[in-house]
Amino acid sequence: MKLKNNFSKRITSVTFILILFSTITYAQNLHSRWDELVASDWQKALDSSSSTCILPIGILEKHGPHAPIGSDLIHVREWAARATKKEYAVVFPDYFYGQIFEARHQPGTFALPSKLLLELLDATCAEIARNGFKKIVIINGHGGNPELIRFFIQSQLEKRRNYAVYFFEPDQDAEYKAKLKQMHRSSQEDDQHAGERETSTLLYLRPDLVKMDSAANESGLNQKRLDIPNVYTAIWWYADYPNHYAGVGAQASRELGEFITEHTIQSLITALKAIKADNKTLKLQNEFYDRTKQ
Repeated sequence: MKLKNNFSKRITSVTFILILFSTITYAQNLHSRWDELVASDWQKALDSSSSTCILPIGILEKHGPHAPIGSDLIHVREWAARATKKEYAVVFPDYFYGQIFEARHQPGTFALPSKLLLELLDATCAEIARNGFKKIVIINGHGGNPELIRFFIQSQLEKRRNYAVYFFEPDQDAEYKAKLKQMHRSSQEDDQHAGERETSTLLYLRPDLVKMDSAANESGLNQKRLDIPNVYTAIWWYADYPNHYAGVGAQASRELGEFITEHTIQSLITALKAIKADNKTLKLQNEFYDRTKQ
């Protein structure tokens, strides 16, 4: 009798492992990109993702004289593609409608009216939700977008919604910062746009698109043409960096790019796991909406 019970337990365990392996294997074979899924797999994608969709936001803008116009899109596209191989979620097609007015004087910049930006982002999230997704994760590759995204997310409380929007912001712990400082060659403080860090990540992700021999053709140094203490003004970026280039791209290395990128992807995987398991955000939102009607 004891042998029979042990045998039965082993069969149950093996069956469970096989089912789990089958589920994981299927999720790995299921396309993550929204535009590559077939309609018959839609419900399976919703189930495998726990109704979670990634909205990758970048921008179209000049990246110094050496990096591609769509650098920010390349970053979010690759983060999402690589992270969802390990933690499944559906990835919305590349979205490049963000805040980039400060670069309108440069070729390749695509800047839509400010009112339209918010309306388009709101309509996009609502349409993603209409297709069954209850959790929308914005990942951003453009330094000029965070303020817009945070305001947009805060405005979600304006009216009742049956979905939640999350903003992924990679953590930078002490160990990461120390290693980054050790590997960094140029000034970290001045390395803001198309400089060493960003060029390095592109050398890791898409080296075929980077023209390193052009990286020193323009200055990425802070010109410091405007100095008004304790004041923020719209022209500050242009005053400091008229070439829309901040840093020293020529100092970039693939090794630094790999370190930064893999850390970001791992952070995204961690965030996706937490978001997929989250059952509190929507409940709290509904509680809030109910109380605002009282």
